[in-house]
Amino acid sequence: MKLRTHYVFSLGLLSLLDSFILNDFLEVIIISGIISVTANNVIDYLGHEIRGKYVSRTPRTHTLPRSIGWGLLTSLPIVLASYFLLYSPTELMLITILDGVIVGPSHMLLDIFTEKGIYHKVNGKWRRIALAHFSYDNPIVNGLAILLYASKKGLKVCWQFSYRLHCLGGCIPKGIERC
Repeated sequence: MKLRTHYVFSLGLLSLLDSFILNDFLEVIIISGIISVTANNVIDYLGHEIRGKYVSRTPRTHTLPRSIGWGLLTSLPIVLASYFLLYSPTELMLITILDGVIVGPSHMLLDIFTEKGIYHKVNGKWRRIALAHFSYDNPIVNGLAILLYASKKGLKVCWQFSYRLHCLGGCIPKGIERC
């Protein structure tokens, strides 16, 4: 997938998960955006090499366990900076670490649908696995991944609205108490 598709998809996934824990929308978007951009850049720039006139993925970053490690590694400087420079609460630092763990697999989730897929080890040798063989720059597939981001955000907004409606006393089913 294109790098911008990785940015948007990861931003949607991370902000969806973060918004269940944090209430401040701006904090959620900023943390998710920083982790999404930095981790996806690291995974793609360190995980591609030029072979002849082609750019090829390597197992350096495009395996599931290694992508988790690279995502976590990119979130640690952000955690340290937020702790020592911004004196952020522990909750915010834990969410940043969680985002670092999740961003790598979200990158692999998109890449497994491209032509060459991702790597896994079979009998000590690296093999590629791909669920579909779409071109990385296929506009339809990239557009669907971006629309998936929009639907994740829409689900979160609907969930928050229905919860707030419930807490304000609107349409409460029998047996459920008010907040």
